[in-house]
Amino acid sequence: MKKWLFLAILSLSIGVVFIYSTPLLHKNRGTQSETKVVSNMILREPPVKKIQTIDINEDQIYLGDLLLVNNTFPIKHGSIKEDIVPLSSIEGLEKQFGTSIHSISLSNEAGLEFLKMMEAAKMDGLLHFSVNSGFRGFEEQANLYKEMGAAYALPPGYSEHNQGLAIDVGSTLMKMEHAPEGKWMAEHAWDYGFILRYPKGKSDITGIEYEPWHFRYVGLPHSVIMKENNFVLEEYIQYLKDHKTVSTTVDGTEYFVTYHPVTEKLELVEPILSQYEISGNNVDGVIVTRFK
Repeated sequence: MKKWLFLAILSLSIGVVFIYSTPLLHKNRGTQSETKVVSNMILREPPVKKIQTIDINEDQIYLGDLLLVNNTFPIKHGSIKEDIVPLSSIEGLEKQFGTSIHSISLSNEAGLEFLKMMEAAKMDGLLHFSVNSGFRGFEEQANLYKEMGAAYALPPGYSEHNQGLAIDVGSTLMKMEHAPEGKWMAEHAWDYGFILRYPKGKSDITGIEYEPWHFRYVGLPHSVIMKENNFVLEEYIQYLKDHKTVSTTVDGTEYFVTYHPVTEKLELVEPILSQYEISGNNVDGVIVTRFK
């Protein structure tokens, strides 16, 4: 009897243990499963975007490669490019042009692109270029204006040559308008960030008659957009103000160009943050060029 009672109690104990152990094991499996789901949800969350806010101040309006310089909007002394160098210091140009460029200077950034352009032209068999003018300081511009008068020169600050991004390119064969060099430049300069600043049929906008020798560096992708739309700089500046954002792809690089008035706060979001340029327009705001 005692033996039977002992066995009965033992069986009942095992049953109780089984009943209470089984749900515990199931709960543990469920908890592990829930943890995996939570982990997956965390992995699927997008990374936190880093945002940098930049206040656009008035000084930025007057700095950069996209300044509009004309009879209405002159540049300031502070707008002159800081990297002005003699063209003769750029090795490839010295070799091509010799002593004829010893007195001519340009922004180093523009000069290096000009070198690439001249090397490409040489590959196409164009060998008779000349460089007639580059950067002119305010004092030199004042003397030129005094000597030549308003019909042939502009006052200090009103000439693109005063900033350091304009270059007058000619041909040793004939006038640039008819020379193979002129035709090549008109077709290919935009590939290297240069624009024909005063083309035919635009003098009512630019205020300057056709000058087939005067090229202005604005950089990529701006030269491409202007070429595709037949814009002069005045039209391009207004186009950006009207559209706010313009995008294009050049040589596999995607660009986003945006206009921002001076009163606006500019938010830059990574990963685009690490690749951008800001230029004033010399009028009322800045142009931001993002690379993707």
